[in-house]
Amino acid sequence: MEFIGVLVFILFTTTLAGHFSKRIGIPVVIGQLLVGIIFGTGGLNLIHPDILIHEFSEIGVILLMFLAGIESDLGLLKKYLKPGILVAGLGILLPILASLGSGLALSLNSKEALFIGIILAATSVSISAEVLKELKLIDTKEGATILGAAVIDDILTVFLVSMSISFLSGESTTNQPMSLIILEQIAYFGLIFFLVKFIAPTLIRLSKRLYATSSIIITSLFIALSMAYLADFVGLSSVIGAFFAGVAIGQLKEHQEIFRNVEALGYSTFIPVFFVSIGLELEFSKVAEQWKFILIFSLVAIFSKLFGGYLGAKLDKFPSTSALMIGAAMISRGEMALIILQLGSQVGLIQTNYYSSMVIIVLITTFISPLLLKYFALRTSE
Repeated sequence: MEFIGVLVFILFTTTLAGHFSKRIGIPVVIGQLLVGIIFGTGGLNLIHPDILIHEFSEIGVILLMFLAGIESDLGLLKKYLKPGILVAGLGILLPILASLGSGLALSLNSKEALFIGIILAATSVSISAEVLKELKLIDTKEGATILGAAVIDDILTVFLVSMSISFLSGESTTNQPMSLIILEQIAYFGLIFFLVKFIAPTLIRLSKRLYATSSIIITSLFIALSMAYLADFVGLSSVIGAFFAGVAIGQLKEHQEIFRNVEALGYSTFIPVFFVSIGLELEFSKVAEQWKFILIFSLVAIFSKLFGGYLGAKLDKFPSTSALMIGAAMISRGEMALIILQLGSQVGLIQTNYYSSMVIIVLITTFISPLLLKYFALRTSE
């Protein structure tokens, strides 16, 4: 029963932290991270990572990526495909190249430097979307391009993460030959196509005929968890399965009902535990020792995304201020980078002594992005 007490404490403190975070205008995720930092190893040492916290966190990641997939607006993606590809593509390429160069200069091994680049290639525009709504810019060309680029960024980053964990870590969940594993992964991507086109619509349609309570929600969770499990089984990351299960559900007319219910389930229990679990492992002694690492990669994280978004928008003939606004919106790494960091830590692609520093870098980008976005957005209206 000890875990029940820990869970009650986590849910109570994260709810309060989320409330006060909203009141002072910072993302809820930061409040939840702070709970882990304050009560974890680097703070009061009251909550200790254990197997149940780990398993709840795993479910939290799957639900978080499933929800991200449902929210991915493919219609918006099609409408703003060209600027979206340019902004997302350069916004992924530049952080990876800059991180690889910076990491090698700091004597990191090439695999770790490359994976840090993949972490910093991620974008979380949920905070930027709130700023755009506040400034009534969500329906402008700039706002639509930001959201479209975010969808492409999510898809490309999920692929990169999954493939990097499969091939860079050197770990496999099976003892099969590499050639067979690659064939299984190709077959899995084929399954994703059939899931979006045929399997998910058919299963949801059949679930509506069942008399069981919440049959549609249960079926959607079955799809998400099954795809996550199968992805892991063929040597890919579970997040790719959960994300594309969400993309498949997002194309159905029932997607809003499913999103509301899964969001309630995830954010009431599993997702707060995931963010707290990240904070539990942060140690300030290591952060103080690595100020140079934090400074260099914070600058890389901010300017590579800002310039990548700017350059992509300029190639599509946006005015300079609008292009800077788009680049600023892509800076925030938020929950997406934290998920990738956690996955990389589990398979040894990030050394434990860099883990805390990477959390700090993600937090810095999450604070900086909305400030720069507001600044450039206000300049576009002048």
